[in-house]
Amino acid sequence: MTGFKPVSLWAEGDWIAVIAVVLLGVFLAVGAKIAIQREPEFAGHPKGLYMLFFAEMWERFSYYGMRALLIFYLTQHWLFNDSKSNLIYGAYTSLVYITPVLGGYLADRYLGQRKAVLFGGLLLAAGHSLMAVEGVGGQNDATINVFWAALAFIIVGSGFLKANISVMVGQLYKLTDIRRDGAYTIFYMGINLGAAIGTILVGYLGQTIGWGWGFGLAGIGMLAGLAVFVLGKSALRGAGEAPRPLTAGKEWTLYAVGLGAVAVIWALVQYQDVIQNLLLASGILLLGYVVLVATFQLPYGSLGAAPSGRRTLMYVGLALMLVLPVAAFLGLGIASETAFGGMPLGAWIAIVGFGLILAVMVMEKMSREDHPRDRMYAILFLISLNPLFWGLFEQAGGSMNLFTDRFVDRSGVPASIFQSINPIYIILMAPLFAGLWVSLARRGKEPSAPAKFGLALAQMGLANLILVWGAEAYGLAAMTPVIFVFLYYLLATTGELCLSPVGLSAMNRLAPSFLASLIMGAWFYMTAVGNFVAGKIGEATGGHDGEMSKAGLLEIYEMFGWISIGAAVAVLLVSPIVKRWMHLDTLRDDDREELAGYKEVGGDRGQDAGLFPDRETKPETKET
Repeated sequence: MTGFKPVSLWAEGDWIAVIAVVLLGVFLAVGAKIAIQREPEFAGHPKGLYMLFFAEMWERFSYYGMRALLIFYLTQHWLFNDSKSNLIYGAYTSLVYITPVLGGYLADRYLGQRKAVLFGGLLLAAGHSLMAVEGVGGQNDATINVFWAALAFIIVGSGFLKANISVMVGQLYKLTDIRRDGAYTIFYMGINLGAAIGTILVGYLGQTIGWGWGFGLAGIGMLAGLAVFVLGKSALRGAGEAPRPLTAGKEWTLYAVGLGAVAVIWALVQYQDVIQNLLLASGILLLGYVVLVATFQLPYGSLGAAPSGRRTLMYVGLALMLVLPVAAFLGLGIASETAFGGMPLGAWIAIVGFGLILAVMVMEKMSREDHPRDRMYAILFLISLNPLFWGLFEQAGGSMNLFTDRFVDRSGVPASIFQSINPIYIILMAPLFAGLWVSLARRGKEPSAPAKFGLALAQMGLANLILVWGAEAYGLAAMTPVIFVFLYYLLATTGELCLSPVGLSAMNRLAPSFLASLIMGAWFYMTAVGNFVAGKIGEATGGHDGEMSKAGLLEIYEMFGWISIGAAVAVLLVSPIVKRWMHLDTLRDDDREELAGYKEVGGDRGQDAGLFPDRETKPETKET
């Protein structure tokens, strides 16, 4: 570098970065004031809340900053084609949503949230630091193995940290404390503030100065978050400690399990087809178990007491559905060779299996009335919509990022900075949506959860179509005006606010207490599937040669835009039926001591804990 650019030569991107630095400085100054004051509270809340706020802000800063650059790093540095880059991106983000199950389980049972967050932060710091090791680039460079290792450390680290830090917020307050709502609002703002500022600054440095500068800043951000977390331990007042005394040997064994997971993920992330088959097979087993419990155990008291014939048909259906992923894993022809109707024989076998399962569910529904079972059916319906919505929404960091870089009139603003639009919209609109639902509910006009899902799909589809229509109106040869990128993210964000927090609420509200953790895990599992679907859709935008064209991307976006709107119409039409399955009139508070599920998963921005603080995990009782 020859020095700083004169202010008179600053472009829009430079000004945006400077504004982000100023905002970050203001928040850090406030944080420093809170840290040095002697009073145990600030603005009516314990200091521990602000420590968690800044720790999570820095973690989101690093994660979303790195995410904004990833697709460009894959295409421009490691020289993967557009299709392969989108597939790797989808595999990476899908695994980020699965590992919180491991992190949450180990924290709940053994480590406690504080040590799990600390361990996760160390893994994340290592991962972001490794991302700054560039090598010479290209897929033949041996340094690419360091890149795969970096992704693995970040994936597993996110699993330990994301699953637990939001739970610790609830542990700072009594369940009846009226400050809980405000506490989660503050924490939620930290999540989105970090996501917005991180994408701006990391993206700006990575695309204007060098990859190492951007990824290095992400690593520094994570280290800053760790420092805040460690130095602020006393402010936690015992929140997040292990449920029972843990020996040093057992504790280090658990850390070894985490490092072993890094090694497994390092191998998996390089082979996206394996991830696809594992997601499909494990998803069938997970949702199959939920269907079995809902259809037989809830109405009859146990699986064994259910009608044997129908139970056998269900088992056969599940076995047939597993044929496709197993055959694909073994490389059998029935998984890939077209049989008839343009689909392989394995796919037809899976469809038959699904039909058998659906038939048994219908027979049971018609022959026996059971409200808990019906609520589980409503849950399964809502969960099944996740892959389509998130498959389209998560184009943001993949194909939409590339489209913005290559085909949009950005006036010199680095494309990665546009990834900050969504968290900024979230900050501005989340309170409005929360108020809107309350206002409509008071007048008896609030849409049901299934109807909100339909609205979410409609808005996501419309986001695609508006981008397509805008780009085509100005001509394929011309650069698309940037206003259509803002409109795209506006509709995607309003769709997210109609689906994500609503879905989390429905999962906890409708699931039986003994299945609450499993159902929340299934919700995020299907979100992970949606992220992988996003990679497959992004792969399709590359066409046959793997290189994205503007016409090819718009064609894919238009097709899935109409698919999403068609699905939205169907969901809105059946939403009254699904609402009846929810049996809200007979739903009663069973005075559960805690809602499991939030301990296993921590969400992500719109999905993070905080939009429904009254349903959060209660603090564990501490000895005084």
